[in-house]
Amino acid sequence: MDRINFGVIGTGWCGGIRAVAAANSALVDELHLAETNPERRAEIAEMTRPTTVTDRWEDIIDNPAVDAVAVSATPETLHFPMAKAALEAGKHVLLEKPIAVTLDEADELIEIAEANNLKFTIGYSQRFNSKQAMIKRSITAGTLGDVSSVLLSRHITRSLGAKISGRTKLSPAAMEATHDIDFALWCLEPRRPVRVYSQNAWGVRKDTLGCPDTQYLVITMDDGVVVTVGAGMSLPPGYPNQSTTWMEVIGTEGAILADASHRDIVLNTVSQGVQFPLSTMPGEYVDHVYAGPMERETTHFIEAVAYDRPVMVDAKLARVTMEIYLAADLSAERNQVVELPLSREDLISSLGEHAALA
Repeated sequence: MDRINFGVIGTGWCGGIRAVAAANSALVDELHLAETNPERRAEIAEMTRPTTVTDRWEDIIDNPAVDAVAVSATPETLHFPMAKAALEAGKHVLLEKPIAVTLDEADELIEIAEANNLKFTIGYSQRFNSKQAMIKRSITAGTLGDVSSVLLSRHITRSLGAKISGRTKLSPAAMEATHDIDFALWCLEPRRPVRVYSQNAWGVRKDTLGCPDTQYLVITMDDGVVVTVGAGMSLPPGYPNQSTTWMEVIGTEGAILADASHRDIVLNTVSQGVQFPLSTMPGEYVDHVYAGPMERETTHFIEAVAYDRPVMVDAKLARVTMEIYLAADLSAERNQVVELPLSREDLISSLGEHAALA
């Protein structure tokens, strides 16, 4: 096993976490960073002491010493060209979700990775949470018997939702429910989705951002299991955390219910009032420990490259996740059920919709 040289393109919130995780890993020799914001570039360089730091992402792609890259740049329309360039340069890639804007782009990335025998994975970090891992184990072990239904409800605060929708007009299904779609597909493997029905709920975000407050999806799997996913982006400004999630899986021999609302720690101060700390989806450092999934996800990818192990998130399954949320957007627009896999007509409709939103 050789130590690897690791690059991070985009060192904002998620990219910064990945950069620090890589800097702390004994498996990483050289760390190379690319960030366009000069203040953030200086801040993250001070934290990680990289071998190189640049404002051009192409510098990392062109560097033959770099073995693997985390693409964490925004907006999401940058994912495809950056990931494609990295894969074509022979570098393993960890790409933040979504995998691409169109299924054709996703297919091209997967094909390049497979042709070059490269590890290519998508940042569905919720798989690395202990509660989600417990649900997955219970299903896989048969503890619940035959699964009949899965319900996943996720809501984020209005300010965080505005930040996300301010840089891209992708739907709540594409930007929030995508985590839970991926989680459900992972739990229910080898089942595959056959139809999707979705509805948007419009509220305070309609006039300001032109986006739904919440989107609900009902996904039917090929054996009849029903998955219901709700993704909201408009919790009131006074809500005391950033993300809240409820999960339940019902089976013939049992049920598992998981509360990931982050209400187990309450911080109450005169200046800030009640807060639920440690409630961000990627997690955060708390002095010498990390609370959340993203550090472990990054380390997992580094280990997969260094030890030549499989990655947790198969890009082909990420493509299925993408097809589901594209179908959900079409369903909400047409007010009808959409069958899977998507037809060529559906793909053209989806491309037109997302091109208009880009």
